[in-house]
Amino acid sequence: MFDIGIEKFALLLVLALIIFGPDQLPRVARQVGETLRQLRRLATDATNDLKTGLGPEYADLDLADLNPRRFVQKHLLEDFDESYDENSPNDGSVLAYSERPPYDPEAT
Repeated sequence: MFDIGIEKFALLLVLALIIFGPDQLPRVARQVGETLRQLRRLATDATNDLKTGLGPEYADLDLADLNPRRFVQKHLLEDFDESYDENSPNDGSVLAYSERPPYDPEAT
């Protein structure tokens, strides 16, 4: 999630030690931890409320799938190569590789 190497982490630790001092640093770290736990609990509760509000039809809803990048990867790029098979019989719903789609002059 965060791109923090060991050098950056050590620098942040030294800065926190200088800014807050050795006596205040444990209290500040505890407050930050509690705040992160509260935010995580709040997000989980909001997600659960949304799922219960939508009903049982959306019980398996993953909100991360609504991210546009993940949505495109899941629905457009996943199984793209597997969905096309040259040797599959053409029942009219899928065009062959070199076949042109039907043209309707009244529809255009």
